[in-house]
Amino acid sequence: MDFSQLLAENTNGIIAKWVLAVREDRQIESSDDLSYTAIKNHIPDVFKAMVKVLSPSQDGDIKSIVKASWQHGLLRAEQGYDPSEIAREYRLLRKVVFDTLEEDLLQGTPAEVVRYMRLIDAVIDEAIARCFHSYVGERLRELQHLQASLALHNEELTRLVNANQDKLSQLAHELKHPLTAIIGYSDLFLRQQERQAIKKDTPVNIEHIERVLRNGRHLLRLINDVLELSRYEAGKIQFQPAPVDIQELINNVCEMLEPLAAEKNLAIVVDLADAPPEVITDSFQLQQIVTNLVSNAIRYTESGTISIVCQVVDDHKWAIAVADTGIGIPPKDQAKVFEPYYRVSSKERPYLPDSTGLGLAIVSRLVKLLQGEISLVSEVGVGSTFTVTLPLQIES
Repeated sequence: MDFSQLLAENTNGIIAKWVLAVREDRQIESSDDLSYTAIKNHIPDVFKAMVKVLSPSQDGDIKSIVKASWQHGLLRAEQGYDPSEIAREYRLLRKVVFDTLEEDLLQGTPAEVVRYMRLIDAVIDEAIARCFHSYVGERLRELQHLQASLALHNEELTRLVNANQDKLSQLAHELKHPLTAIIGYSDLFLRQQERQAIKKDTPVNIEHIERVLRNGRHLLRLINDVLELSRYEAGKIQFQPAPVDIQELINNVCEMLEPLAAEKNLAIVVDLADAPPEVITDSFQLQQIVTNLVSNAIRYTESGTISIVCQVVDDHKWAIAVADTGIGIPPKDQAKVFEPYYRVSSKERPYLPDSTGLGLAIVSRLVKLLQGEISLVSEVGVGSTFTVTLPLQIES
């Protein structure tokens, strides 16, 4: 019996049954939206190769199997098939082939049945192997292409960010001017309303204008922080070394922030007994560092004291420590508090609504600019101490 001829005569019927089985199999979802032709793919070529292998009068053509199965794997990769779906397709193909030819196969001798079943299995196994080989190769090519594309996009994004840094700073400047005017006029209007309320001895609802002022100040502080951070990242902050009276600078900062501390009944304790009388540094940047640290301490402290200790460390360095009796910072967050926009929060302790997450990021960068270091010691519920160590004379 010539089973190759039998297979050739039943090829179209087998393929039709197989396509139907693939459509009905819920584990091959990728075929749901494909046409009959798209599912059939290169399977007819696999059958042609199988017929040649089974034919006793023709030489087995392994190259045709390789080519057909290779193309089948490439197309399945393009169609988005999973490897498990491809394996299930071939399992169904094997089942349909044997179900269709079973009656005819049983008419042959046992030796013929075994021989043809082995040959059919060998052809399908080879087809599966070649199909998966091309499928994996195509997936790897897609991955390499995607990786290269992502690398190019990343470079482009970096270029755009750098190119638009100046525009972002310019935009922030443009926003800052009208916002300052709004705050100024709102403050003036608020004071007038308060005076009228006192004269008339009647309650005046000024809650809305107070909200405008509060949010306006918060927005202005955020814009200033973003500008400061962007200037540092762009390398546009230049320090101007000059003799600085440390005691005068710290006293000025404390005088400026005293009203904020008084609102919360916090005492500011200053110890300058061991402070250097004078250092060579940038006065403006140093004042920003001290102001941010002290205002942060006040913001996150509900009761107790804010202490500022200044002392000479050695012949080349001096340090200033700002300590509070506030909420403290968990160990897991201490390494991240100097990152831009990072705010410590938890279910028990959400971050403050007026926090921008930029204060400590700016401090750490300004400390680095002044050739110093900053360290943190903190315990939850006890308080935090930020220590800034700076050179007595910065190098130009």
